[in-house]
Amino acid sequence: MFNTVRAMAICAMAFASLSATSALADEPILIKFSHVVADATPKGQGALLFKQLVEERLAGKVKVEVYPNSSLFGDANELEALRKNDVQLLAPSLAKFEQYTKQLQVFDLPFLFDDLDAVNRFQKRAKGRQLLRSMEDHNIVGLAYWHNGMKQLSATRALNMPGDANGLSFRIQPSAVLEAQFAQVGANSQKLPFSEVFKALQSGQVQGAENPWSNIYSQKLHEVQPFISETNHGVLDYMLVSNSRFWYGIPHQIRMELEAIIDEVTYVVNKQAEAANQADRQRIVDSGRSQVINLTAEQRQAWRDAMRPVWEQFQGQIGSDVIKAAQTVNRKHRE
Repeated sequence: MFNTVRAMAICAMAFASLSATSALADEPILIKFSHVVADATPKGQGALLFKQLVEERLAGKVKVEVYPNSSLFGDANELEALRKNDVQLLAPSLAKFEQYTKQLQVFDLPFLFDDLDAVNRFQKRAKGRQLLRSMEDHNIVGLAYWHNGMKQLSATRALNMPGDANGLSFRIQPSAVLEAQFAQVGANSQKLPFSEVFKALQSGQVQGAENPWSNIYSQKLHEVQPFISETNHGVLDYMLVSNSRFWYGIPHQIRMELEAIIDEVTYVVNKQAEAANQADRQRIVDSGRSQVINLTAEQRQAWRDAMRPVWEQFQGQIGSDVIKAAQTVNRKHRE
């Protein structure tokens, strides 16, 4: 999965950091997997499945401890803890890596990918796999992409065309790309913690947001957003990451088995996430609390055309090669 020569070099550097873990031949390698969500979520279930499969297939060689709900480390300090090897596996959202690499901003670029299938194709091809290794200089190595879902636009008025967003204020995650995205259509944006989104929409502090269906339903955002446009304009994903020196310091055969398990778990997590999004979309429709708007092909193209300057604005940071590779995975490649 990873470049063998590079892995061997990092393996040598990792010997000292791993010595405390594997000093005794009979002592298993300890992997602490920390995350900030509940066990019942796709990410939480993925962590537990990883633990289960490792204990079944690598009993006595590797031990996995799972810490959900920020019980070990939270959003604010988990990546620094990983870099110090105080924890060995995390799955933060892609937006959390902005300080370590700008290339992952490609997933925030609006209307770049046609749909989740296009995202999957990009993540499986060479450029997407290269992005997993884009933070190794910071002692962070990506192991897999885990889906949360494609984002939809919700608001207090129907968003059919780009001009319909003019003057509205949208909640966003901290992201320069997302700020530019809404500014491009004459809208404002406010950076707010996810836990505050419902109250902000309910009070009118902001009038819109962008979220996957599962987030909208679980947080009851459809109860305070009368319109949801099915835009699929960006992806909200996680990256499963480890400490580079730790990971490449694991004996080769064991590491290959762990990576095979991760591939298996990733497939399950991504299937669960997509199923949850589709089920929650239907629950929102059935609730009658919010009108789901299906964009025509012409309307979606109008949004894409309106947002294209954002791609150009961030091309220098992300890389024209990355954006080009993302464009080519769409069913009808658009220059």
